[in-house]
Amino acid sequence: MMPETSKPSWYNCAMPVREEAPTITLPDIRVATPPDEAAQLDPLVTVVIHNDDLTPFDFVVIVLRVVFYLTPPEAESITYEAHTRGRAHVATLPLEEAKYRVGKAHGLARQAGYPLTFTIEPE
Repeated sequence: MMPETSKPSWYNCAMPVREEAPTITLPDIRVATPPDEAAQLDPLVTVVIHNDDLTPFDFVVIVLRVVFYLTPPEAESITYEAHTRGRAHVATLPLEEAKYRVGKAHGLARQAGYPLTFTIEPE
């Protein structure tokens, strides 16, 4: 026969009664409607590349890939179009981004000694 074990002192303690949580009234908060997004964004512009007889085809492709993040087929197609038609659409971008990228492309071209030209035109 097994000896009877004594129960711990907390075994017969009554569980505390849980009181109901107090009701909290939140203030009336209204979220302001954000201003029209279109009014805050730069206008979209078109970046155009112009053909010249001095800048090598391969250099133009590299600039388009590095500065405008184009794939090799896209860059080659745009370069060929500029070569055959005199100009080609490169990208449609917000004005400030277009200015930055065109400046970067012109800087690379001038550093390499080429007259490669891009223009920014309204869309």
